[in-house]
Parts: sequence; structure tokens; C-alpha cells
Amino acid sequence: MSSETPDFGPEFRETLDQLLVWRRDVRRFRTDPIDAEALEAALRAFDLAPSVGNSQPWRLVLVESRKVRAVVRESFTRCNAEAFAATTPDKRDLYARLKLAGLDDAPIHLAVYCDVRPEQGHGLGWRTMPETLAYSTAGAVAMFSLTARAHDIGVGWVSILEPDVLAEALDLPRHWRLIAYLCVGYPEKEDDVPELERAGWQSRCGDRPILQR
Repeated sequence: MSSETPDFGPEFRETLDQLLVWRRDVRRFRTDPIDAEALEAALRAFDLAPSVGNSQPWRLVLVESRKVRAVVRESFTRCNAEAFAATTPDKRDLYARLKLAGLDDAPIHLAVYCDVRPEQGHGLGWRTMPETLAYSTAGAVAMFSLTARAHDIGVGWVSILEPDVLAEALDLPRHWRLIAYLCVGYPEKEDDVPELERAGWQSRCGDRPILQR
């Protein structure tokens, strides 16, 4: 590895800003398979992600089983029905029209877990704030999503699920905590405006609250 510091000049910073603008939470996927080299490049973001105490607590599970995917789909359907019932009446019609997951079409399903008792790192940094293990895992997911976007791959984070049901279906250790269930594939189309904003659900808030003390 070269020890020479790269020059992140204005052109790079402009490109990085475009990547941030065009990153999307994708729900509508093409079904064609992902290029293996592009997927591996995106997954490498986990290897490079920062983590508390260098614990690297993320655990990746590639969900290929049709049986497990069916369990995930059923869990989403149940949870989504409950969320719909809890939605305020003025939002229900709009909620019913939203597409909130790409479970049926995305070629890759990736479950990202956090090991809340990692041996890596020897406990450095997280004894007083164990939640930083989950924060580290979520940060790694963000890096994966950005890297995937740079390779024209879309990522959709599905949160309308029952973690206990998924853990049982996957037969995972009890001390692994579900952080993200990701649908991964090539998007049907690309847009620099979030889908929920385009659908009229919620515009992105323009305020950046910063407290001064």
C-alpha cells in the first residue's frame, strides 16, 4: 500500500458531493444479477469502515434461501399492515400507494447484524457506551450504500420487519442484533430526489439543527 497521501482536490470533492446527492434508498429493482466484481468492491467498504475500538462488529448474512426469503416477505407483510393501521387517516391513502421494499425483485438480500460481544478490539471504547457497536455497524452500512451507488448498484434498507422472526429463520447467535436488511440490485431508474419526497409523503427537512452552549 502506498504511503503517499492522495490529493483530494476540487474535482474529487465535486464528484463526492454528486455521489451524496444521487444516493437513494431504492425500492424498485431490475431482476438481472449484479456484476460480481462490482458487488465485491461495494462489500469491501465494510472492510474499510471505521468502528469503535477497531471492533468491526458487523456480521453479514447473504440470504439466498427461498424459504427464508418467504419468511422475510411474510414478516414484512404483517408489519406493514400494522403500520398502515397505525397511520393517521389523512395519510392512509398515500401510505397504501407507497412501495416500501424491493423484496420481490432485488437479486441480493443482505442481512447486516451487529455482534454485541465482539472479541475483536478487546472491548476498547464501548464498555461505557455499548450502543457504539450498533452505530459502527450502521456507519458501515452507509459506506456500503455509497460505494454501491458509485458502481451503479442500488441499496434499499428494509426496516419493516420482525428481528426475532428473522433471527430464528436464519438460526443466528442470540447476541447478534439486526441492524439492516438490505435489498441490493440495479435500480429500475435513477433520480436525485428521494422516492418518498416524489410521492408527496415528506420533503427533506432543510434545517440543520446545531446547538451552541
